[in-house]
Amino acid sequence: MKNKSVLRMAVLSMLVALGVVISPILRVEGMCPMAHLINIVCSVLLGPWYSLLCATLIGIIRMALMGIPPLALTGAIFGAFLSGVFYRLSKGKILFAVLGEVIGTGIIGAIVSYPVMTFLWGKEGLSWIFYVPSFIAGTLIGGSIAYIFLRKLADNGMLARMQGALGTPCYSDSRSIITTTITIASFGGVAFLVIRVLIMIFALPEPLWSFIAFGVLGVFLLAAAIYFALRKTGGEKAVDK
Repeated sequence: MKNKSVLRMAVLSMLVALGVVISPILRVEGMCPMAHLINIVCSVLLGPWYSLLCATLIGIIRMALMGIPPLALTGAIFGAFLSGVFYRLSKGKILFAVLGEVIGTGIIGAIVSYPVMTFLWGKEGLSWIFYVPSFIAGTLIGGSIAYIFLRKLADNGMLARMQGALGTPCYSDSRSIITTTITIASFGGVAFLVIRVLIMIFALPEPLWSFIAFGVLGVFLLAAAIYFALRKTGGEKAVDK
């Protein structure tokens, strides 16, 4: 038991360090996709309380060393905790871990950020829903990447072995037609949102690149729909036989 506690602290420390290092990737104010990736991974591996601690430590370090505003905390801690809670309540469904992050950060964290940034940080011209679009976009990017990563670990059995080694609850979230369909669609969501972020950062020609972004998303969504239809039909025929 003591060894597992030490291992959990070691993994927590590694996730905190990794979160600080990769947080600048694709980051603009109000959107930090890689932080959400770390939140979800930590929630699945260690649980809601460790994930809350991880997000808090990453936020404090980023504020102290990088000059990031309090969004580093308000945009992370609520999603981190709810991600772990939803994962446990759903008996290990990775999709629910992502959903908890989206709700916790994209809605709760975004709304809480308004009074914090207005009254504590002195920023003007904000509204209660000012940060909601960017927070949700960030959680969808990071959440999609986390879902794909954790889905792969779950499929090859590594996720359960890691949870067992850490002494955290192990769940069976085996691959199904629905999870594979969501994985394919997630690739499209990641590609779409990454292109949208690049448009904002580098001021890419809007009509052309917006068309490309929606085109890529459409291709992946179509591929997911075709896969689901073919596998569903094939499964039903197999049952009939």
